Amino acid sequence: MIRADDYLAAASARGFDYYTGVPCSFLTPMINRVIGDPATRYVGAASEGEAVAIAAGAWLAGRRTTVMCQNSGLGNAVNPLTSLNHPFRIPTLMIVTWRGEPGLGDEPQHELMGEVTGSLLDTIRVPRAAFPAEGEAIAGALDAACAEMAAGGLPYAFVMAKGSVEDTGLDATPPPAAPTGAARDLRHGGPPPARYAVLEQLLANAGDEVAFIATTGKCGRELFTLADRAQHLYQVGSMGCALGMGLGVAGNVRRPVVVLDGDGAMLMKLGTLATVGAEAPENLIHVVLDNGVHDSTGGQPTVSPGVDFAAAAVACGYRTATRLDDAGAAGTALAAALAAPGPHMLHVRVAPGSLATLGRPTVKPPEVARRFKDFLAG
Repeated sequence: MIRADDYLAAASARGFDYYTGVPCSFLTPMINRVIGDPATRYVGAASEGEAVAIAAGAWLAGRRTTVMCQNSGLGNAVNPLTSLNHPFRIPTLMIVTWRGEPGLGDEPQHELMGEVTGSLLDTIRVPRAAFPAEGEAIAGALDAACAEMAAGGLPYAFVMAKGSVEDTGLDATPPPAAPTGAARDLRHGGPPPARYAVLEQLLANAGDEVAFIATTGKCGRELFTLADRAQHLYQVGSMGCALGMGLGVAGNVRRPVVVLDGDGAMLMKLGTLATVGAEAPENLIHVVLDNGVHDSTGGQPTVSPGVDFAAAAVACGYRTATRLDDAGAAGTALAAALAAPGPHMLHVRVAPGSLATLGRPTVKPPEVARRFKDFLAG
C-alpha cells in the first residue's frame, strides 16, 4: 500500500499535473489528494469517454495528463481511446481500478468486467501494468509508462487493485453556483442556410488566433474544404467528444477556442454541457450546427427538433446561448461572443445535406494533432 502523496509527487516530477475522470471507491484517496493539491488540476467528468476527450484536449494544450476511472467505465472510454487517441496518436496515462478482481468478493455488476479488464485493454491496444502498490515501485512504474507512451504515442494504463492506496480525506471547497446566463432567440424563420455557408461566415468573423475543433463527419470535411490551416482540428471519429476536447484545450490556453458540433454528436454527450458550465472557460464558444439528421450516414433523423440546446446550455452554466437560423447572423454572433467572456453557445439551425464535391482531409490525423498543438503553443 502506498500514500497518494508519494505517487503524486513522483508523477508531478515527471510532468503529470492534469487529472480528469470519474470516481471509484478504489480511487478515493487519489482523487481527494489531487483535488486538495494546488500543484495539480482535476476536472470531474460526466462520463469516462468525456474524461478521455478532455485529457486529449489538455495534451494538445501542452499538459501531461492522467485519466482515472473504474474498470466498469472502460466501456464508455473505448470510443475515444480507439477513434481519437489511436488515430491522432495522443497519449494519456490511465489509472483504471480493478473492481471484480477474480478471487475477491465484489458486487455482481463487476464480475464480468473484473474478468476481462486486462484482455479488454489488450484488445484495444492500450499497454498496461499493475498500479504500484509499494513505495519503492512508483518511480520505476512511472518511468516505464513514460517510455511506452513516448515510443508509441498512445495511452498507457495502470490497473489498480483494491487497497493499493491509503485512505485520505477530502479537502475541497464546493464550487460556486454559476450565474444565470441569458438565452436569446435571433431566428428569422426563413429557410435554414447550408452548413457550408454558416462555416464560411464563422471563419470570416474569426481572427487568425482562433482555434477550431470540428466534430466528426461532414462538418470537419467542409471546414477542410473551406480552409486547411494549422488552427483547425478535424475529428475523424469519437462522435460526441469534440466539446470535451475543446474544454481540455480552452482550460489551458488563452486564445479563443471554437467547437463546431453537430446535433447528433451533442445529443450523444449532453453531460459535457454541465462540465463546461462548471469549469466556465471564458474563451470557449460552442457552435451547434443542427440539421436534425445524421448527415454522414444517410440522413436518418435525430431528436433535435424537440431539444432546446440553448436553454440546456444556460441551465448548465453557459454565459449566453443564442438561437440562430441565418448564416450572416451566425457570423455576427460569433464576433460578439469572441468579444465577451464565455462560455457561449450558438445554436444554428442548418439545412441537411452538404457540398456535392465535398473533400476529405488529406493531412493524416497525427500531423493534424501535432501542427494544432504547435499552433496552440505559439
